[in-house]
Amino acid sequence: MDWRRSDDSAERFSAYLQEIAGVMEHAARVEPMRAYCSGLLLECERKSVEPIAAATAPNATSAQHQSLLHFLAKGEWSDAKVRELVLPQIERHGSIEAWIIDDTSFPKCGPHSVGVSHQYCGQLGKQANCQVAVSLSVANHAASLPIAYRLYLPESWASDEKRCKKAGVPDNIEFQTNPKIA
Repeated sequence: MDWRRSDDSAERFSAYLQEIAGVMEHAARVEPMRAYCSGLLLECERKSVEPIAAATAPNATSAQHQSLLHFLAKGEWSDAKVRELVLPQIERHGSIEAWIIDDTSFPKCGPHSVGVSHQYCGQLGKQANCQVAVSLSVANHAASLPIAYRLYLPESWASDEKRCKKAGVPDNIEFQTNPKIA
């Protein structure tokens, strides 16, 4: 289904983003947030910042790329606001029946993204360069909603103070296994 053509989807999506924007601390990050969220819904092969920048600002890709990176790095996303908006919509179809703990991997080409290591990548079904995150979701038969999400930091990363500092990993982050994170 093309979300841009379905009945009132575009209006509901815009209203949702407006609600999220209402709790952001810096007005200058609202447009990058809108572009990033819209880009995630576009049909492009990769959902990383560079392709999203190219798709959402074809005449200003470099500037859009920087803007999106800055937005994502500052982490002004409000998980609480997302839960407040989405959970009632899910519960319209039934009460929450399950809590789901899962690890998710994201293939990566280079070694520079935080936590990238040669490890098992479920998306590829083999050992590969990837990031891994542990998530907690709530679900019913109609839908699920991630409510907590933490990047797994391999021991090789956690023990490399220089690399962590360069990547902006907080000093208090220590190595934890996926079950411990969960």
